[in-house]
Amino acid sequence: MRSKEYLTNVLIAPHISEKTARATERANQYVFRVRQEATKTEVRQAVELMFSVKVQSVQVVNRAGKQTTFKQKRGRRNGLRKAYVRLAEGQAIDFTNTDK
Repeated sequence: MRSKEYLTNVLIAPHISEKTARATERANQYVFRVRQEATKTEVRQAVELMFSVKVQSVQVVNRAGKQTTFKQKRGRRNGLRKAYVRLAEGQAIDFTNTDK
């Protein structure tokens, strides 16, 4: 098991969109942006540590950065890694509670 300090840095931010809102309603899944080198096990441990919930499963997706052109100069946007975290039945994460 990784140190608690490392696990608190695995999750970058929740990824909120219309698609993730539907996944939360239908399948009790939450989506987080995570570090590029994070594994499924580390994501599971980080979510359970930070939100005190039981994780049922984790799926990780890599999205490659896109090629861009600006004033005849080619560039590349950064890619990102997302983790779809399914919680156990009856569990939920409240992002609006900032008391902690």
